[in-house]
Order: sequence, then C-alpha cells, then structure tokens
Amino acid sequence: MNSIAIILTIFVALEHCYILWMEMFAWETAGKKTFGKSLPKELFKPTKVLAANQGLYNGFLVAGLIWSFLITDIDWSFNIRMFFLGCVAVAGIFGALTASKKIFFLQGIPALLAMLFVFLAK
Repeated sequence: MNSIAIILTIFVALEHCYILWMEMFAWETAGKKTFGKSLPKELFKPTKVLAANQGLYNGFLVAGLIWSFLITDIDWSFNIRMFFLGCVAVAGIFGALTASKKIFFLQGIPALLAMLFVFLAK
C-alpha cells in the first residue's frame, strides 16, 4: 500500500509541476493547446499574468507534496500529505463544477486515489 501511495503522490506532484510550467512559462504555446477550445486564442496574451499567478499556486501544491516526503515524523508527514492532496482534490472538484468536468478526472481523481492509499498505508 505504501508504495502505491508514494507513486500516486509523486504522480500528483509531477502533474502539478507540468501545470506550473504550462501556466507560468508556456501559456501562449502549451496553454493554447490545452485550453484552446475553451478560451478564445486572442485572450492568451492578455491573460498571461493571470495564468502565471495560477501556476504559482500549483507550485505551492507541489512544494507541499514534496515537503511531506521530507518530514521524518510519520504523523506530521501523513497530515501534511493529506492536506495538500486534499487541496488538489478540492481544486479538481471545484474545477469540474465551474470550468470543465475533465478537470475532475485529470486532477481530482488522482488526488483522491492518492489520499485513499496514503490513508490505507498508515
């Protein structure tokens, strides 16, 4: 169980590393490919700073997930990991309700699965 929990948590962290990169550094290229159907192409340039701000928040999620691996106290590590995975899960649910159901499948489900396995591994 612990190995699966670790793999899923790393997957969620890597996914948010990609989102950070796309929103902060590649909004007008990779961002267009990802969101081109839901956002008119002429809005990518004027929303670049807003996307970068969102990317920064994804970076905080990544930092929290990585931090959870560096904490030696088992209880604190568990609590921090569950908190940050919970943040990702809530963001995935909120994104599905407000933007696209696809967000739940790409972000919400991996975070919820990671939470389940982190819980079962404890």
